[in-house]
Amino acid sequence: MSDSTTEPMVELPSQAALIRAAFEGQDVTALIQQQLDRLHADASEAGAYITLGLLYQLIGQKENALACQDAGLHYCRLYCQPVEGATLRLLTIVARGDLMTNTPVELMLEGQGVEIIRLYVDAIGGLTETVPDHDVALMAVGESDETRTILERLRGLGDRWPKPVLNDAASVLELSRDRLWRRLAGIPGLVIPPTVRISRGALIQVANGERPLSEVLPGGAWPLIVRPVGSHAGMGLVRVEDGVALSAYLDEARPEMAYVSRFVDYGGVDGGYRKYRIAFIAGRPFLAHMAIGDHWMVHYLNAGMAESSAKRDEEAAAMAGFDQAFAMRHAAAFVEMTARLGLDYYAIDCAETPEGDLLLFEADVSMIVHALDPVDLYPYKRPQMAKIFEAFAAMLRAKADRG
Repeated sequence: MSDSTTEPMVELPSQAALIRAAFEGQDVTALIQQQLDRLHADASEAGAYITLGLLYQLIGQKENALACQDAGLHYCRLYCQPVEGATLRLLTIVARGDLMTNTPVELMLEGQGVEIIRLYVDAIGGLTETVPDHDVALMAVGESDETRTILERLRGLGDRWPKPVLNDAASVLELSRDRLWRRLAGIPGLVIPPTVRISRGALIQVANGERPLSEVLPGGAWPLIVRPVGSHAGMGLVRVEDGVALSAYLDEARPEMAYVSRFVDYGGVDGGYRKYRIAFIAGRPFLAHMAIGDHWMVHYLNAGMAESSAKRDEEAAAMAGFDQAFAMRHAAAFVEMTARLGLDYYAIDCAETPEGDLLLFEADVSMIVHALDPVDLYPYKRPQMAKIFEAFAAMLRAKADRG
């Protein structure tokens, strides 16, 4: 594989700027019309299709988004986001999909002097014969059913790539819910319940008492957490107390395959649930956000953070004291977890149990880490996110220098 290319590379507008425009309530339909006008002038304009793919995602039209992305990829698999005065060129290896498919580097590198090139692999992980000039590459494909074939194909890519590569595909594959707990089992101070991938038919047998729960889930005990395979952001996620509740859920949701694990209560003494998103950059943890909710299934968008100054004050304090408090309490677990995962960059969603252990929900390389929240409500976030983004850019530069 050579470090030059004769294949076309299409320029794209700033993805971060488009996402921010939608986040701030700007008229996305007008932006969509601009791209449609480009296609009316030239139906083979690959950049317009890819940009439309993002814009349609931002208004919740995933089917249209992926159709536009497919159309763009029909014409071109190389795209760049130019940065005036860039001092580093990052090539990201990405897969077709939505914003949760690949590492969101565009949101993390805005203003960092890094030019981003996207190289889309095909459905089986096939690459172009040549690649554009770059300084460092990132395996940006996250783990999912849709990307597993790609990641399997790209194992050990760094051994044959012309430039340094961060995040080997083999390590990303270990982040699946049913593999992660095995990889991290036994780390002192870390709680990660066994998670199994199980068919609807097998779950029906458990619900009806025809099959012991312990036979399908190591150490299985009620209540359970059940989620359809492939779901994100709590979609279809439920807690079931017994076989009757499980049967009712299966009748209503009808998932073909599901992930099942034991529920671990992490409620605080005040009855609140605190969920942390932590980014790990070259082994160092950074707090990206802390959501505080009244329900065990807490996400930042449903936790009411914008409506509560008390919650925001607590999050601000958690960010300010993270290195001396949370990170210090779980330092040994963080070190061992990072060593076992073998990733240059990843993020986790986690909590603390009432006993003080670290409770791990999931880990991935494609979790959204951003600085899009309004400054007037979250004045403490921009400085915190700046630390994360500067550390991420510094990691890329250090890797490029070592190459």
